[in-house]
Amino acid sequence: MSITLNREDIVRLCERVEGAQTRAYAIPKLTNEYPGMTIEDGYAVQSELRRRFIEQGHTLVGWKAGLTSKAKMEQMGVNVPSIGFLTDKMARPENSVISTSDLVHPRVECEVAFVTNKDLAGPGVTAGDVIDATDYVLPAIEIIDSRFSGFKFDLESVIADNGSSARYVGGGRARRPKDIDLRTLGVVMEKNGEVVGMGASAAVLGNPAEAVAMLVNILHDLGERLPAGSFVMSGGITEAVAVQPGDHVIARYQDLGSVSIRFGE
Repeated sequence: MSITLNREDIVRLCERVEGAQTRAYAIPKLTNEYPGMTIEDGYAVQSELRRRFIEQGHTLVGWKAGLTSKAKMEQMGVNVPSIGFLTDKMARPENSVISTSDLVHPRVECEVAFVTNKDLAGPGVTAGDVIDATDYVLPAIEIIDSRFSGFKFDLESVIADNGSSARYVGGGRARRPKDIDLRTLGVVMEKNGEVVGMGASAAVLGNPAEAVAMLVNILHDLGERLPAGSFVMSGGITEAVAVQPGDHVIARYQDLGSVSIRFGE
């Protein structure tokens, strides 16, 4: 597969996605109008969106992996995760109140985040390479927000929409990756005092470091590398859970402490 959209189409679709993200309204999936759209087309739209955000004053701080569970990949008919970019303006402090008025379909996932201290560049990057290039890992909550009407979407549209990226929160205890077993971390997510999700880090490709390695190799295919100092979200350990104003979410991680956020209007 390759890029099939011309420059005009890429800009047009980017403007459509950007409008939905910045003004919080739902849009039909992009392949309704462009049925021949490829995954590479999706990344071309995402790259244009990244360029615009940086032009508007965002700082690129890292990347996120999506579709990192085998079940999710089979459901979407793909064999690799997707990736999206993260900027400083998507970050929110731990224990803060996150507004839902500027989101369309907000949901939360528990993830392990990596902070790197060496450059990583594909092809052929392994989980071991990722561990060697990681300064520390920490627990995180990602707030994802599909901008597509009625949750009807496909991989090409999701990639163009930057993997449903919206907000993220890091917290808990930072740990050296070699001091813990990244494959067996248990996680419990509570919403308003009730357990709404449980999982183990092995849900993320057997080891979250594998997801980061695949992310770096996808970046290589896009002509990019992962610089030292990057913040990387490795993919959802728990199912995504819908949130609304008044909700209080706590994610409790074995060996990594907890992360807490609230949601308001």
